[in-house]
Parts: sequence; C-alpha cells; structure tokens
Amino acid sequence: MLPKLIIVVPCYNEQEVLPITAPLFREKIMSLIEKGKISADSCVMFVNDGSSDETWNIISSLSQADSVYCGISLSRNRGHQNALLAGLMEAKSKCDITISIDCDGQDDIDAMDEMVDEYLNGCEIVYGVRSKRDTDTFFKRTTAQGYYKLLNKLGGEVVYNHADYRLISSRALYELEKFEEVNIFLRGMIPMIGFKSTCVSYERHERIAGKSHYPLTKMLALAFNGITSLSIKPIRIITGIGVIFAFLSLLLIVYVLISYFCGRVVPGWSSNLISVSLIGGIQLISLGVIGEYVGKIYLETKQRPKYIIEKRTSDNESE
Repeated sequence: MLPKLIIVVPCYNEQEVLPITAPLFREKIMSLIEKGKISADSCVMFVNDGSSDETWNIISSLSQADSVYCGISLSRNRGHQNALLAGLMEAKSKCDITISIDCDGQDDIDAMDEMVDEYLNGCEIVYGVRSKRDTDTFFKRTTAQGYYKLLNKLGGEVVYNHADYRLISSRALYELEKFEEVNIFLRGMIPMIGFKSTCVSYERHERIAGKSHYPLTKMLALAFNGITSLSIKPIRIITGIGVIFAFLSLLLIVYVLISYFCGRVVPGWSSNLISVSLIGGIQLISLGVIGEYVGKIYLETKQRPKYIIEKRTSDNESE
C-alpha cells in the first residue's frame, strides 16, 4: 500500500509568492503519484500563521479550486516553529508521512523524491541538508555555520546545515506530540525522537518572490531560543566563570595584603574602575542568561497552548 503524503507549508504574509509556489507543490505531488511512490489522495496543507495580507484568502481559493490543496489558519501569529508544529499535528492522523517546507521556493522541491525513497527504505525521519550556502552573504554563512557547531558543543543535538525541510512519518509525529514544552525548537527536538533517520543533500535557491520574514533580529532570537531550549551548559559556563573569578579574587586579596604589609600601597582609581566594570558586566550578563531560563520555566508552568486553530478550509466545504 502506497503511503499518503501531506506537504506542510507554513505561511506568513506570503501573498506574493504563494500563487507561484503552490502550483509547484501540486506538480510535485502529481509527479510522485505518477511514479507510484505515494497514494493518489496525497495533498498540500498550508498553515496560515496569522497573516495580515491576502494569504488566507489565496489558500481558501486554492482549496476550493483543487482538492489537492487544504489549509488551516491560526487565530493569531505564533511564529514559524509553532505554525509548523500546528500543521504537523493536524496532519499526523491523516497521512503516513509529512514533508515540511517553507513557502518561499528556496528549498529544492525535487529533493522530495529522494526523501520518499529513503522512507520506503525504512527511514522514519529524513533531513534536508544544504550542500552549500552560496546564496547567503558571507556574514550569514559564517554565523550560521558557527551557530550549528556551537549548539552541538553545548549539548544540543542538531543536524548540521539543516533547517526545517524534512520528512517525518506519522509514527514519529505521534512521538513528537509527547514533547509538551511550550518553548519549541523543532530542529533540536526532532533528533531526540530517535528512530532510523538519514539526510538528503540539496542546493538552496534564491527566494522566488516577496521578502524574507526572518531579519537578523529574528534569526538571533531563534538561535538563542535554540540554545536555551536544548542545553543548560550556558548556566554551567557561568558557574565556571564565577569559580575562576572567585579564585582570582583570592589571589588579589593575597597580593593586596602583601603590598600593604610591605608598604607598597599606591592609591589609584583606574585599577578599581577596571575591576568593578569587568565584574559588573559579567554579573549582568550572567543574570540575563539565568533570567532567560527562569522566564522559560515561568512560561512552561502556565501550560498555555502553543497555537489555536481558528479556521480550516474543510469548514467552507461543509457549509
């Protein structure tokens, strides 16, 4: 029996690019059906992440014109990771496999063929990995690669050069549902599921239309969220720094006492200013990192829903 595939596509203010990429997703579904790799009832699911433009109207029109399209709309903007999770959880009971991909057309859609092949060969999770980053600026390329290496060293298990383009079986999605944390970072959570997995390499293209919704500030926020969600090593590093400075302080006390008894005490403000500024800066940074973890604990204890689905395209069909 052929597996049913649902392509999950999170969308936020994508009215410019959606009419271009939607037919490409449909074409890929039909191609995989013709090749006998997936079932004929496979489809594309768009997740409207509280868009303020015509994105939801376009999704609704697509679903009314062609049954290969369907969609859900969140009650408000919840961010890419929550929108993607909403789509995956919506799809898990309706298919055998999902492939998540962004709406902008940058990820090579033809890599889906190899992903499905790997699933048919027994893999429950298949990661799409960028073979090169030529389309990125030098700054983005070096910082992104450095971030992956840093996160792995801090104990966060992530796949190098992998974003959110991946195949996940419904079996793995049911296990992902058991992860109840509010602060989610799917790139680090999904490897924790286990099961047999592999990687598929592809080349990333330029955005087809529209503009990126991930400026530097959002990228930094996502990176910091990934580190603090997956690892407690930053707190341990702070503890280590505290121990080092405590030891240095003891040495300084010994030096001051020796200088005092030897009569070599010279009043001065520069050394005091430097030491106070250095220690004060370290204390503020340490409090900030600790505060981030405390804030996450605060949000987790509230157990607020990660997303709320306001509408489904199937609601229109039933009216």
